[in-house]
Amino acid sequence: MARIKITDLDHIVLNVGDIEQSLIFYTEILGLTGERVDEFKAGKVGFPSVRINAATIIDLFPNKERSHPRAGAKVDGNLNHFCLVVGADDFADTVDYLKEKQIGIREGPVSRWGARGRATSVYFLDPDGNEIEIRCY
Repeated sequence: MARIKITDLDHIVLNVGDIEQSLIFYTEILGLTGERVDEFKAGKVGFPSVRINAATIIDLFPNKERSHPRAGAKVDGNLNHFCLVVGADDFADTVDYLKEKQIGIREGPVSRWGARGRATSVYFLDPDGNEIEIRCY
């Protein structure tokens, strides 16, 4: 039996080539709340974050050496993808909204297994080629 008992996901850190472009994507397209943005722009902190919920954030870490991917090309690295959850009543509108914003759906809707069992998912890329899954249970 493991001594460590994981109870939550606190944060993930994404290496991004263009902080402004990533902030626009995560705040304006996905509707997350920016955190420490003003402090980052003032040079007081090394990176901004976007908040998923009260307990989980995504840090946007500037990486000047990261080349911008060809549009629609997934970047391979240590992170295969990460998954965000929306309500079942919001899923269809979310997919339509992504399409309206010209965010290409790479796969889905498809049925996939996740932390709470079977769910319906779509997959798309952020501006740095990180793959994101949005799902509803």
